[in-house]
Amino acid sequence: MSQKSLHLRLGVVASLFALFLVFFAIPNFVFAPSNVGKIVLSPKFWPYVLSGLTALIGLGLVFNALTTASDVPFEDEETGHPEGSAPWMRLGALAVIMVLMMFGLPRLGMVWTAMLAFAACAFLFRTRHPIAALVCAVIVPLLLYVFFAHVAGVAIPQGNFVRLP
Repeated sequence: MSQKSLHLRLGVVASLFALFLVFFAIPNFVFAPSNVGKIVLSPKFWPYVLSGLTALIGLGLVFNALTTASDVPFEDEETGHPEGSAPWMRLGALAVIMVLMMFGLPRLGMVWTAMLAFAACAFLFRTRHPIAALVCAVIVPLLLYVFFAHVAGVAIPQGNFVRLP
């Protein structure tokens, strides 16, 4: 499979999925009260934003596939699939991280568990930027907590041991 055909297929599927979300799934399955004061707090706002971004990325992939002249093969010596049991071991380790997250949520809380899971996944997938991954593992859950707890007024589950303000 060439990179061009992969981009074309992914772009078409992403665009069709975004259309499905916008015209069927979100209107029929996401319920929102009519008296929401701020639009960003509406339960329908963020699914529509994510659907729009998915459609934009899908159209970008289709545009890239249609304007690219070369037909480069997707897999070569450097990007070929790894042989052996390493992919299955990583998949098993990811399953263990997910199970540990479920046990950690009531004890540590959502923010601290998300930090640990983010860092564990970053190192499991052998990121090229470990310092940036650790910084993001701490900063992103804290910023999300600040937004939801203090701006949106949504209660974020806290743990039994450490509570955030």
